[in-house]
Amino acid sequence: MEYNDSDAGRALGERAREFMDEIVLPVEREHSGDGPVSDAIIEELRQEARERDVYCPQINKEHGGLGYDFRDVLPLFEQAGRSLLGGPAMRVAAPDEGNMHTIELVGTDQQKQEWLEPLVAGEIDSAFSMTEPRGGAGSDPKMMQTVAEKDGDEWVINGHKWWTTQGSEADVFIVMARTDMDAHPYEGTSLFLVPANMDGVEIVRDIPHLGPSIVHESHAEVKYDNVRIPEENLLGTENEGFTHAQERLGPARLTHCMRYSGMARRALEVAKAYLSDRTAFDSTLADKQGPRFAIAEEEVQLHAAGTMVRDAAVKIAAGERARHEVSACKVFTANACQDAIDTALQMCGGSGISKDLPIADFYESVRAFRLVDGADEVHKRTLARAAFEDVATEELTNLPEFGQ
Repeated sequence: MEYNDSDAGRALGERAREFMDEIVLPVEREHSGDGPVSDAIIEELRQEARERDVYCPQINKEHGGLGYDFRDVLPLFEQAGRSLLGGPAMRVAAPDEGNMHTIELVGTDQQKQEWLEPLVAGEIDSAFSMTEPRGGAGSDPKMMQTVAEKDGDEWVINGHKWWTTQGSEADVFIVMARTDMDAHPYEGTSLFLVPANMDGVEIVRDIPHLGPSIVHESHAEVKYDNVRIPEENLLGTENEGFTHAQERLGPARLTHCMRYSGMARRALEVAKAYLSDRTAFDSTLADKQGPRFAIAEEEVQLHAAGTMVRDAAVKIAAGERARHEVSACKVFTANACQDAIDTALQMCGGSGISKDLPIADFYESVRAFRLVDGADEVHKRTLARAAFEDVATEELTNLPEFGQ
């Protein structure tokens, strides 16, 4: 694998690092352990990000972004991950980042004006509503039960979703629903833009879950009961919902990898500072081989993860789906980041589990990464299927006769 971040990408990443060090991290330290920061503080951070040219770099200028190439924004995404406030501050946090990308990619001009541009501006929030309760779509999206039926010039949506990230705060949902019950779900599902204030949209609850304290992360259970939306709220092409979802999820998985890589690197930075300061058994902990080797091993894994992500990004930028490369990135990076943050927490001892340091929040956040955007097992299934399909057939064909 060979890659080189461009001059533009490196410069953007450096500006993002300065923004994080000078603005975001001091705010994080001030509010650590105090619960979610307010919307007013997030907006102050966003204004500073705009002034420093690090706000929403992944969206085209005509819609309010900075218009950077996908590969060039990866260094910024990694810097954003160094604090849980970084993504919201630079408008590169999930789920809005992926939803903006989807609307920009397949939305109509009217949809971009009505939904994308306010999302870029931070005036509204969004949610991607796909996962369903037991018996419905989850790791196997073919089990989707939510249905959208055409009635004149309207679509009528009925269904039950959950784990809809940011659902209780969203102003608009991107809802995935079956639109052709006679077709295979991969060929008979569509995406719809559903305003949260439509009749029939019910936020049942926010699901209690493992997660950090410095930012508010909600995952809502949502019911759609005869929700009527105009036909122009179809997002993209009818019955191509799975195709559009994959166009969204491929890049989104890579940006997730970069954000969590930044989180893991920050955790190691904190751990190295702690080890260098903490004295025990006649020397600093940083002088002892055990901690040094543990940190070195995590550095190796994160370097490999960064290389894999950039390799997949090059392929996506060239127009490839890079499905297997993305799956490999997702599995490897999720586990590498979890291991690095766990090691950092262990190196910091009791301070690691306190909310005085950011590592405890990181620890609660990173565990979900092995589930969101496809569980480890789902991606391994994809990779294993590809590994066995061709090779197994070829090897069996070339087996010698018995006794030879």
